[in-house]
Formats: sequence, structure tokens, C-alpha cells
Amino acid sequence: MNEKRKQGVYTSGPIGTRMLKTAAAMLMGTLAMSGYNIVDTYFVSGLGGTKLAAMGFTFPVIMLIGCLFHGIGTGIMTPMAQSLGGGRQDKACKVVTSGVILTLIVSLVIAVTGMTTSAPLFYLFGARGETLDQVRGYMNIWYFGCASASLSMLGNNILVAAGDSKKASALMVMGLLLNAALDPLFILGWGPVPAMEIRGASLATILSQSISAVVALSIVHSRHKLLTFQRIPWKETAASWRLTTRYAVPASLGMLMMPIGSSIITWITARFGDAAVAATAAAGRLEMAAFAFPMALGIALTPMVAQNYGARLYSRIRKCLVFAVGYAFSFLMVMAILYFFFRVPLVRFFSPRSLTSEMDQNVRDIMALALCVIPWGFAFIEIHRFSSFFYIGCGRPAVAAWLNAFRILGLMVPLSFLALWSGQLVWLFAARLLADVIAGSTGFFLSWRMTRRLPAEDGVPPPAVRTSPVFRAVFHPRRLLSFGTAQAKIDSESDTQ
Repeated sequence: MNEKRKQGVYTSGPIGTRMLKTAAAMLMGTLAMSGYNIVDTYFVSGLGGTKLAAMGFTFPVIMLIGCLFHGIGTGIMTPMAQSLGGGRQDKACKVVTSGVILTLIVSLVIAVTGMTTSAPLFYLFGARGETLDQVRGYMNIWYFGCASASLSMLGNNILVAAGDSKKASALMVMGLLLNAALDPLFILGWGPVPAMEIRGASLATILSQSISAVVALSIVHSRHKLLTFQRIPWKETAASWRLTTRYAVPASLGMLMMPIGSSIITWITARFGDAAVAATAAAGRLEMAAFAFPMALGIALTPMVAQNYGARLYSRIRKCLVFAVGYAFSFLMVMAILYFFFRVPLVRFFSPRSLTSEMDQNVRDIMALALCVIPWGFAFIEIHRFSSFFYIGCGRPAVAAWLNAFRILGLMVPLSFLALWSGQLVWLFAARLLADVIAGSTGFFLSWRMTRRLPAEDGVPPPAVRTSPVFRAVFHPRRLLSFGTAQAKIDSESDTQ
């Protein structure tokens, strides 16, 4: 094994070049991640409204479980990347191997719990009669094979953290293509394969993700030597699980803030009428296009920071922050300008066409209004997200969860209720913009201060940090930074082993 891989591929070379190459490699994979639901919805929509409604009932549960799997993946990937950056290959292997076992155990618990509670749970959600039967048929297959989703996501995360982003992206695209090929086979049937309708969509997803998981973990084992089939002592396994949980719990809670906040904002938007809900939903889908490349850039951000943190190359972390924030701000401000000046043709192309003429015009007017206001906060949303990645990579996952809660529960929801009280829809969009600007600015300042307080390296002291007494009184950065004490202890113990 060469020394470069042992020390971590993100610990050398130009920061900007490395990040842009990784983002370019991950772009297709990022787009493929959202393709599963699009492909399934396309084929199921031909089966009728009942089947399509049943698919709609499954999304919140799958999203909730996805947040949990994402948290576990973060809990495995981050300490693994820190260990690789510090040249501790054996510890990285133990973290990954123990993490795969933990993921399988959690998947088994979810499968048993989900299959035994699917009927009352979805009945509580409002599914009745044939729709409930369709939901149970879909979810019982999905629950049974949910380990495939978790292991596929985990395998790709590990490959990215190990610097193998091209293979990770290729596997994501491969999974999507397999799902697209298997969907018509199992949903509609062909030859000896019976038509399984909505159950076939679930089976196609499980099989495609299983193949992706097997290939990804095989590469992790054979090429990167980060997965072993040798027995690991229980004491070391338990220690790895504790370390994984320390990252997984805050990461899962932080992810849960998004669907919770989205549900509350949708309820508030509905008070302004159906046209407002339709317009904001369409604008939200259009919004995602602006974030495609920044999201690809962010995929490798946590492992890059974590590897350099493990290697104690703190100056590279500071350079990484400057580049990432500068890139996000520049790219998304350009997108905001484009959305603002081309909002009319964009609205005409993406607005619903199946509504009545009067409502259709209302939807278009509201979409145009949203595109006048919301895009100016795009850059701050991504800076806020990047800031949480820096805290996770530097061993402070609790602060990252706090930042997510601050944006959603501390800013967006209260400001949206104020907009509802005003009775003006434009103030709802202004509330979103204000929340994004404040959250992004706060996240950047805290992450900038945190990286400046990292120890000196090679005899070069970090830049001086000065803050006002007002800021110290409001945000208590010393208290926030205290979350890193446990990680420092873990690092010191690892160095003595």
C-alpha cells in the first residue's frame, strides 16, 4: 500500500483543485441519488391513482429512515477519515467493519419493527382500504431489504471518504440504471416474471441497491483494505460503536430538522391557498437545480476536513473553509441573478399546466414572486450547510446539529408564523430569505472562528481571532467549542495505542 493512500488522499495537493475534481466526479452521482423516486413514480403513475397515492404515503417513512441511515453513515465515515488522515489504517478498518455490523443490526431492527407496525402506522397516516393494502405490500418488501439501502449509502460514503469519488459516483449511476431497467420488468411483468405492480417497484429498488452495495463494499475490502472479515475483539467493537453513535445521533437529528421544518412551512403556506402550495412546491423543485454542483462539492467536504483534522494539518482546513465558502457564494449568487432575470420563462416552463386557467395564472404569479426573493439566500443556505460539515469533520457534531436547529426551529419557523400573522404571502418568502441570511452568516462566523482556534502547526500560529463583547454574550462560542473536548481525548488515546 502506498504512503499517499495510507495518509489520506485529501491531505496533500492544492485544496481547490482537489475539491473541484471531486465535485465534478460526484456530479452525476448526486443527480442519480434523487432518480430512484422519479423512476419509480414514472412507472407507478401508469397503474392508476390508487397506486400512486400509496407511493405518496411511503415517502415520509422512507425519508425518516433515510435520515437515520445518513446519520449512521456520517458516524462511520467521519472517524474513519480522521484515522486515515492520521495514518491509522488499522483503526479506520475497525471503525468501518464494526460500522457495517452496526448498520446490519439497525436494519434488522427497523425491518422487524416496520413489518409488524405497518398497518396501524399507515392507517394513522390516513391510508384506507385498497390504498392501505398497496402501501403495506410496498413497504413490507422495502422493510425486508432496507439493509440494501443502508449498505449502498454507506459503501459510497466510505469510497468518497477514501478518495475514490469516481467509483462512488459510477456506482450511484449504476444503481439508478439498474432500477430503471428492473422497474418495468417487475411492475408490468414479462415472460415468466409476473406483474407485481407497486410491489415490483419496491423489489426493483431493493435489488438494484443490493447489487450496488455488494460492489461498493467489495471495492472497500479489496482495494482500500478498510473492511475485514477477521474477528474484532468485543471491547474494540464497542468502542467503535460508541464513537459512531457520538456522530450518528447529532447527524440524524440535524437531518430530521429538514422534513420537520418543511412540514410546518407547508402547513403555513396552505393558509394562503392551494395556489401558494402548488407554486412553492414547483419553485422548490426548480430551486434544487441551482444546488446540483454545490451539493456535489459538499459530499467530499466532511471527509476532506476530517482527514486533515486527523493529520493535524489545520492550515489546510482553514484554506478549505475559505475556498468552499467563496465558491458557494460566487456560484450561487450567479444562479440567483439568473433566476431573477429569467424568472418569467422559467415560470412558464415549470408551472403546472393541469390547473384551471385562473388558478394557473395565480400559480405563475406566485412562482415569479418567489423567484424574486428566495434565490438571494441560496448562497447563505449552502454556506450554512458547509459550516456544519466543518464542525462534523473537526469532531464537533453537536454544534452542527445546533446550527441546523437554529436555522429551522430558531429562525425559519418563527419568522414564517410572523408572515402568516401579517397575512401577506410576500412576507413568507422574505422570512425564508432572512432566515437563510442570518443562519448562513452565523454558521460561517462560528466555523471561521473555530478553525482559527485550532492549534498551530509547523511553528506557524493560527490567525488572531477577535470578536465583539455582544457576539460573545449572545452565542457563547467558548461553550460551543467545548464540544470538541471529547474528540481531542479520543485523538490523544488513539495516538498512544
